[in-house]
Amino acid sequence: MKEVRILGQDIARKEIEKALGSWLDSFQCEFKKVLLLPPDYTRSLSQAGLVTQILYEKLSPDVQVDIMPALGTHVPVSDEERLKMFGGNIPKERFIDHNWRDDVEEIGEIPSSYVKEISQGMVDFPISVEVNKRLFDTSYDLIVSIGQVLPHEVVGMANYTKNILVGCGGKGVIDKSHFLGAVYGLENLMGKDHSPVRKVFDYAEAHFLKDIPLQYILTVTTTDEDETRIRGLWAGRRRELFEEAVRLSQELNFTLLEKPLEKVVVYLDPEHYKSTWLGNKAIYRTRMAIADDGELIIIAPGIRQFGEDKAIDALIRKYGYSGTPRILELVNKEDDLRDNLSAAAHLIHGSSEGRFKITYAPGHLTREEIEGVNFKYMALSEALRLYTPETLHEGHNTIDGKEVFFIGNPGKGLWALRRRFLNEG
Repeated sequence: MKEVRILGQDIARKEIEKALGSWLDSFQCEFKKVLLLPPDYTRSLSQAGLVTQILYEKLSPDVQVDIMPALGTHVPVSDEERLKMFGGNIPKERFIDHNWRDDVEEIGEIPSSYVKEISQGMVDFPISVEVNKRLFDTSYDLIVSIGQVLPHEVVGMANYTKNILVGCGGKGVIDKSHFLGAVYGLENLMGKDHSPVRKVFDYAEAHFLKDIPLQYILTVTTTDEDETRIRGLWAGRRRELFEEAVRLSQELNFTLLEKPLEKVVVYLDPEHYKSTWLGNKAIYRTRMAIADDGELIIIAPGIRQFGEDKAIDALIRKYGYSGTPRILELVNKEDDLRDNLSAAAHLIHGSSEGRFKITYAPGHLTREEIEGVNFKYMALSEALRLYTPETLHEGHNTIDGKEVFFIGNPGKGLWALRRRFLNEG
């Protein structure tokens, strides 16, 4: 079959429809049943919703099209989110929820010797690889993973095999891949391709996924003034397509700065950010830009919980965002944290390691709850008075004679001090 590669300033729907129609025709077989794996609503900037609509329209009604959002550990897509992201022309019954705890089967194990080698000895454990059982349902003639390539705190650059092994994965691979990335160091992998976690995913692709009818559709997008444009789209299976998307995202989605930022204010859209599990992107995506002893203020009107499920929420409340040495100590001592390594990784990711101050202004959590997980607290009303999102522009602002760097959505990219990102001293 052919591969698709489209680049442009603002790729139109008609161009995507034509390219994907030709791509589907190139398989030269009659599809009877197809599984689509887009991301959930928290990743709606991917424009995967549009791609899913196009594929559904081209395949149905002659083909049974099932759609299973790659939730990972996130909560299922609500009816409102489904309609906003995927439109009203796809029947609700075509959507399937992925359950990362119960709806998976083990397909192999990555040996501890390999994990030790790629982590430079930092961790030494095997990684069981579980994925949703539907990926090995032989009644599917084609399985299409759809998603956006951009910086990611666990794997370095999101998508490609991550959408399968985490988005449609089970507890073992989610837990240990997250922990591997956290121990290796977020700053060492963020925005880069060949991280230890990505090497784990490459191993699984080569050894455990190679025989299923899997294809990838990858996008790179930019968002300005609430308008999202598709700047690149690829369809195929070869890793080289992902690498092309990585290079374009590094060009379009990165903001590299010459001087560290003393104060950063990040706004979290309440439709997309309802937990610190998601909202801490404000920390991940800015930490390499913030000065020592600087401050990050997160305005989060939609935040109402810490974890995306009750078990992880309870662990975050119990242990808090405590930094790498403390969390590693707790993992060695506490069974509940050792049995939930993705939560341990999240607690590492969400700490500034004491380097800068993190202040949350939440819509639905109390001062006691916020301070209980080791963040500073600011009342939402005060934060909105001091830093009104509607009046601030992206990047540098001056408020009462002081410089404030504003980010309206941390999910759009990565902000880093150039020398930190390039590891130059």
